[in-house]
Amino acid sequence: MRAVVQRVLNAGVTVDGECVGRIGRGYLVLLGVGHGDTRAEADKLWGKLRGLRINEDENGKTNLALADVDGEVLVVSQLTLAPPMSPTSSTSTS
Repeated sequence: MRAVVQRVLNAGVTVDGECVGRIGRGYLVLLGVGHGDTRAEADKLWGKLRGLRINEDENGKTNLALADVDGEVLVVSQLTLAPPMSPTSSTSTS
């Protein structure tokens, strides 16, 4: 499981001209999930995202977490980030 996180003032996803997701201030997460990834790994990643202190406080310092700024999260599936699939073994008959 791999993620790219971008702090945003707003973000949205449009498919065929229709908005299918939109957030205000928060994180846009491009997420690649592989076949072997587990719920436990997803929970661990969420814990890390929640705890990131990359939002600015009133003094301009980046030391606030998502909950501190009432932030939102938009997760977008990104297959190019997924771990490469292992090659399948081929069986040959002679």
